[in-house]
Amino acid sequence: MKVRIGTRKSKLALWQANFVKNFLEKKFGVDVELVKITTTGDKILDSPLAKIGGKGLFVKEIEQALMEGRIDLAVHSLKDVPMIIPQGLTLGAITERENPYDVLLSRDGAGLRELPAGAKVGTSSLRRQVQIKRLRADLHVEVLRGNVDTRVRKLEEGMFDAVILAYAGVKRMGYEERIAEVLDYFIPAVGQGSLAIEIREDDKNTMELVKALDHRESRIRAECERAFLRELEGGCQVPIGAFAQVRGREVTIKGFISDLKGTKFIEGEKKGDIEEAEKMGKELARELLARGGKEILRQIYGGTA
Repeated sequence: MKVRIGTRKSKLALWQANFVKNFLEKKFGVDVELVKITTTGDKILDSPLAKIGGKGLFVKEIEQALMEGRIDLAVHSLKDVPMIIPQGLTLGAITERENPYDVLLSRDGAGLRELPAGAKVGTSSLRRQVQIKRLRADLHVEVLRGNVDTRVRKLEEGMFDAVILAYAGVKRMGYEERIAEVLDYFIPAVGQGSLAIEIREDDKNTMELVKALDHRESRIRAECERAFLRELEGGCQVPIGAFAQVRGREVTIKGFISDLKGTKFIEGEKKGDIEEAEKMGKELARELLARGGKEILRQIYGGTA
C-alpha cells in the first residue's frame, strides 16, 4: 500500500510530515511519499495574515489536492486549520499536543518583563500583540512573518530585539536553547501544539492507519477550543485565544476576545465534564459575546475598532 502525504514545503511542515511518515512506515510497513505543495500563505509573505485572508491560506491548496485524490492525507498545524472543514473531508487524527505555549526569544536573553522600554518585538499574531500590549504598552510590536528560521535570523541580524513564536515550532526546529521565556501566562492559539491529519471521509483504509495517531485528551481539548472559536466566528482579523485543559473527567477552558488595541479585553472560564467539551467551548463564547464581544466583532469587521 502506498500513502501520499500532502504538506507545505517549509522546514517545520516537512518535519511534521516526516513525523507522520516515519510513524506510519514503522507501525504498518506502508510505503509513504511526501507531496510538497505551495500554498497561498507561502506565496504572500509581505502582508499580515489578517489582511490577506487568515491562516486558512496555509491549507486551501492542500485540501484541494486531497479532494481531487492527488494525496491520501494532509498534515497541518492544527492552529492553521479553519473551523469549518470542507464537505467530504474530516480530521482523522489530532496528535498528542506538544507544549502549547508561546515563547519569547530575545537577543540578550531577557524575558518579556525585562526588555527595555521601546524594544522592538516581532510577531505576526494579533492574539500575541494584544497580550504583549496589556503587559508592556511601552514596547514596539511589529509584524513579523516567515518560517521559524527566517524569524530567528531577523532576530540575530538585529532587526528585532525579541520575537514570539510557538514553543512547538521552536522545539521541532532545534532552537529550544534560544528560548528566553516560556509565556505560560499568555492564552495560546486554538489547537497550538497539535498536528491535524486530514483525510477524505470515505477513505476507510487511510482512516484505519491514521487513527493510531489520534490522542484522545488532545482531541477533547481541541474540540473544546475549536467550538469556542467557531461560535465566535472569529478569524485572524480578531484577537482571540482559547486554552482547554483536562484533569480526570473535567475539562476547563479559558478564553478571551479583544479589540485591536487590547483596551477592551474580555476573558472568562468554563468547567464541565469531558463529554461536554464542545458545549463548554460554545457556552464560554456566548458568554463573552454577551459581555461585549459582539460589539468588538462589530467594530472590527465594520472597520471602526
